[in-house]
Amino acid sequence: MEPSRSAATSMVVWDLGGVLAPSGRALPALAAALDLPEDDLAGPYWNHRDPYDLGEPSEAYWARVGRDLGRPLDRGWAERLDRVDTGAWTVLADDAEELLGRLAGHGTPQGVLSNAPASLATAVRGASWSGVFETLVFSADLGVMKPDPRVYRAADDRFGRRPADIVFFDDRPENVEAARAHGWRAHVWTGGESAAGVLADEGLLTG
Repeated sequence: MEPSRSAATSMVVWDLGGVLAPSGRALPALAAALDLPEDDLAGPYWNHRDPYDLGEPSEAYWARVGRDLGRPLDRGWAERLDRVDTGAWTVLADDAEELLGRLAGHGTPQGVLSNAPASLATAVRGASWSGVFETLVFSADLGVMKPDPRVYRAADDRFGRRPADIVFFDDRPENVEAARAHGWRAHVWTGGESAAGVLADEGLLTG
């Protein structure tokens, strides 16, 4: 596959959850903190996630979760659960971390575009590994989330790139399809090995 733009102008943009960070860590850790079965927490945790990712305050989100669980989760609980939640989503997968390092070694610009709440955005920006990224963009910053087409237009401005200059990885096919419709060179993440092959085909990874 021939890259549509030269490697010199390209930027690799990553989703966070399910790509850079494994998606199976948060619920077990939160369920343990709440002394609940994980299955009891999964519905409340995900059912209210969209407003949270769009910028709803963490206290309001955890209060909604608590109402679904039939137990009050006050500000103290919200702060505690936020620490557990963000801690789980800011540990990189080994294969993703290796790819980030290889691209950084090649001097390839990298960015993040993630549906994520403000608390997680803050935690990622403070993580030691975030220094490899030129720009970090989160739905809570924009008030709009993938796969809304407005996300990709806003991200172009933040990244300072034309759509055809973005190589994007996301684990959700609907987000990838929307990114492709916008003009990004978007790919469904299925693991580090396949992503490395895509990046090699794009002329962004050698050796």
